[in-house]
Amino acid sequence: MQTTGLCITVIGRDEDTIRQARIAAEPDADLVELRLDSMEKPDAAAALQGRRKPAIVTCRPLREGGMFDGSEEARLRILAEAHAHGAEFIDVEWDANASSLIEARHGRGVIVSRHDFDGVPRDVETILNALRAAGGEVTKLAAIVERASDLQTLLDHARPDGSSVLIGMGRAGLATRVLAARFGSRWTYAGNGIAPGQVSAGRLIEEFKFRRIRPDGAVYALLGRPVVNSLSPAMHNAGFAALGLNAVYVPIESRDLEGFREFAGAIGMAGASVTIPFKRDILPLLDEVAPTAAAAGAVNTIAIRDGRWIGMNTDAEGFMEPLRKRLPRLSGIRALVLGAGGAARGVGLALRGEGAHVAIAARRSEAAQVVAQAIGGDVSSWPPRPGSWDLLVNATPVGSAEQRDAVPFDGPFDGRLVYDLVYDPDPTELMRLATRHGCPAIGGLEMLVAQAERQFEIWTGAPPPAGLFAEAAARAIKSRSVASQLPPVGGA
Repeated sequence: MQTTGLCITVIGRDEDTIRQARIAAEPDADLVELRLDSMEKPDAAAALQGRRKPAIVTCRPLREGGMFDGSEEARLRILAEAHAHGAEFIDVEWDANASSLIEARHGRGVIVSRHDFDGVPRDVETILNALRAAGGEVTKLAAIVERASDLQTLLDHARPDGSSVLIGMGRAGLATRVLAARFGSRWTYAGNGIAPGQVSAGRLIEEFKFRRIRPDGAVYALLGRPVVNSLSPAMHNAGFAALGLNAVYVPIESRDLEGFREFAGAIGMAGASVTIPFKRDILPLLDEVAPTAAAAGAVNTIAIRDGRWIGMNTDAEGFMEPLRKRLPRLSGIRALVLGAGGAARGVGLALRGEGAHVAIAARRSEAAQVVAQAIGGDVSSWPPRPGSWDLLVNATPVGSAEQRDAVPFDGPFDGRLVYDLVYDPDPTELMRLATRHGCPAIGGLEMLVAQAERQFEIWTGAPPPAGLFAEAAARAIKSRSVASQLPPVGGA
């Protein structure tokens, strides 16, 4: 199997902008895709001038998700100009009348592509055969994916000869970009701002350690929804690199669990983290559940040993470690847990084990009753009464990145400590609100790091170097903050 390359896609409204973007991308790239459809006046010669890395010239029409809205005749002239100026690769769409261009190049360096924004087509084999029949060197199929079974469909059609590129577009398709070699892709595309689910070259290289991924490496996954922006890959991949392990950790965002175990077996999965909304739904797929996970009724860690799936839960350990630094004596304190899901159950059990009086508060009182009964706690009213808690724990996703201005509780903050399990953003709006009212607050980042360290040790048999996960998470947060300020660069 040949080495999978990294193609960085660049855009620009004029020749200076696209050249500058190309120059900036070239040091990290094996090849650069020049999206001429982003230019107000597409100019292949100008975009190619002075290049230091092989280039793919693309002028994507609107019908295939691109930006070119001119005539097809004009578009094909632009591609012909790219050929005349020596472009190493030219991308032509499956329905383009480009036979003369393909013949002129004898197929060499021609990418015949198709993009399906409705989902993975049922007749993938037929479509790929038609793309190959067009006579190009590389066939490219990009399709929106929503679940693990869609990833499996693409994986089933992987070829090891470097003649194709298979991409799962959308948030659920990130595994096809990181594990491009497993999907038989000649290269993977990086960038941001155009293609659904695409990540930056910096994130691929730094967080996912793309350059050190080997085709025979162990795969670890983060299963949930949403997870594509999780900090866990940055931590675990840093750990694998530090210990020299042939392994990679990748998010798998899925609408449901359909086909997950089958895909895990096919991709070589050795373990997984599980988060919302699958911590309880995953239980029927497991062969064994550890006592702590069974008591919590939720799993956040899967270890795969000799084909057996063992469910565990490291949430309690991760939750308690930073809490003990602030409240060394928990016996007798009044702990109010907001939420009625797997996280609420897990932290409630941990607090009960330390002798705290635990009450569960949720908008649906019947859900709160189920959790309270399971952990031997009480049910609190909603909203909670003033003066009813010493420790307030937010075990809901309210206030996370996609709803960062929301709060699950707006006071009064008359207790000793607020603990928000949400880790992105940091601080959350709940933490800010509590602090403004004189109540100390801690966020979920410390918990995330602590439970991830325990997961890593379960999987590998060794803990990560001290402080490494916290440093990796901090770097990832900083780099994403910087990236959000940059102009868009990206492609399919």
